[in-house]
Amino acid sequence: MPGIDQILSIVSQQGADELRLGTDQEPQVLSRGARKKFVMAATPEPVLRHLLGELLTAERDRQLQAGSRLEFDYDAGGIGRFVVVLVARQDGGLDVTFTSSVGRGSAALTRATPERQAAPEQHMPLGDASTRATGANTQDPGPATQGQSQRNIDSAIQYSNELSDLVMGAIGLRASDIHLADDEPPYLRVDGQLQRVSNSPTLRVDSLFSINNSLRDRIASATSVEFSLDFGTRERLRVSLYRTSTGLAAAIRLLPNQAPTLKSLNLPVSLESLAQVPQGLILVCGATGSGKSSTLAGLARHALESRSIALVTLEDPIEFQLASSNRSIVRQRQLGRDVIDFASGLRDALRGDPDVVLVGELRDAETIRLAITAAETGHLVLASLHSGSASSCVERVIDAYPGEQRSQIRVQLADALRAVVVQKLLPNARGQGRVAVLEVLRVTHAVANVIREGKSAQLSSLIQAGSRDGMISLERCLAECIHSGTITAQAARSVANDQDSLSMYIAK
Repeated sequence: MPGIDQILSIVSQQGADELRLGTDQEPQVLSRGARKKFVMAATPEPVLRHLLGELLTAERDRQLQAGSRLEFDYDAGGIGRFVVVLVARQDGGLDVTFTSSVGRGSAALTRATPERQAAPEQHMPLGDASTRATGANTQDPGPATQGQSQRNIDSAIQYSNELSDLVMGAIGLRASDIHLADDEPPYLRVDGQLQRVSNSPTLRVDSLFSINNSLRDRIASATSVEFSLDFGTRERLRVSLYRTSTGLAAAIRLLPNQAPTLKSLNLPVSLESLAQVPQGLILVCGATGSGKSSTLAGLARHALESRSIALVTLEDPIEFQLASSNRSIVRQRQLGRDVIDFASGLRDALRGDPDVVLVGELRDAETIRLAITAAETGHLVLASLHSGSASSCVERVIDAYPGEQRSQIRVQLADALRAVVVQKLLPNARGQGRVAVLEVLRVTHAVANVIREGKSAQLSSLIQAGSRDGMISLERCLAECIHSGTITAQAARSVANDQDSLSMYIAK
């Protein structure tokens, strides 16, 4: 048996429900989120790998090296069942969490991961704020305290008048993001480009946010804190506070409070019909900052306004506010505050009689599996994924699974997938702002067969030939925007996946 069983046996005897290990770190044992005394030397990587033994298979090791986060069940004979989470750290190390499955959802800790950390039990006045902490030494509260602790931290952040003035100035300049760092002037991202705020003095990040000592300690111990704030105007701030080699830094995303309409997004291709799809999976893809969340929110809003539905969202954190109406209802849930993670949130959602489920991000194989299952069982699932093309999106979903499961997931995905939308933002050649360009794949019988047979390389050709079915390739969309004068050829070539195809469309 794996050497880890000996340690799990000790953990069980102590009445604990969680064990956390990390490369070159002292193990931690917790009971309902509270740390228990446990003395054991730090575990170098060879020792940690030896303890894991057969749990760290070659396939799992390969997935970890590729950046995946793995979660699976483990039956330690005679000791109990555990949920195991493996995460590869950026420094090359490995973090492992064993969480007891006994009593999950009641007495035992539920689905904790190394990425999440407990919120402090302290109240300070403010509106809606959520946190996400990442790092090696994190601790989660048990289910009995998870929601309450998150609500406590929801009110643990305040912002200063100085930050308020900075945000108002950024709004006036149409900035999408603010970047701050200790002893540096602020930078704004306007139309995708960073620019230094002229005539602005250097600042200290901790003077802009009034945070309590617990949060300050978390940041100082190499974790990051993410939260959202209602700014008091029509804007909402999504903030990430973290430590750097020169001090504290912060990235602030400026968002409108209300979800946009699809029409207001000025998309080059109409997506309204996607919101009318009765069931199935619709994926919106793109890089960070490409507007995926805005498009997802626009689709959800259009579904709410044009249909009679129950919509459940799972977000980290909640970005846009969606409103119920006389015909439709909305239930927005936030990771860390209302639900532990996307996977458990999806399980809960399917028991809540939803018609549409919006998942902020498909992060792992378990969440993807549950999203596909929901789509197969009569729900419309809207979700985002980081991918640069429709074909790479399909492959990314498949690659999230071990080799022996990929044939089955191809069949399921071929049956459940309805559309893939890939989005990019480019500078507007006519002046201020940015222009969205799209690639749209609609799943026809031909597309489903290609996915089922594992021939994703053929999807690009099917998209090019599928204009009658509502499809458009990225290159064709780029060329049409060039012809209309909204983007430059140089900007188009910087994001095209196929330069030859783009040249062909431009020449038409």
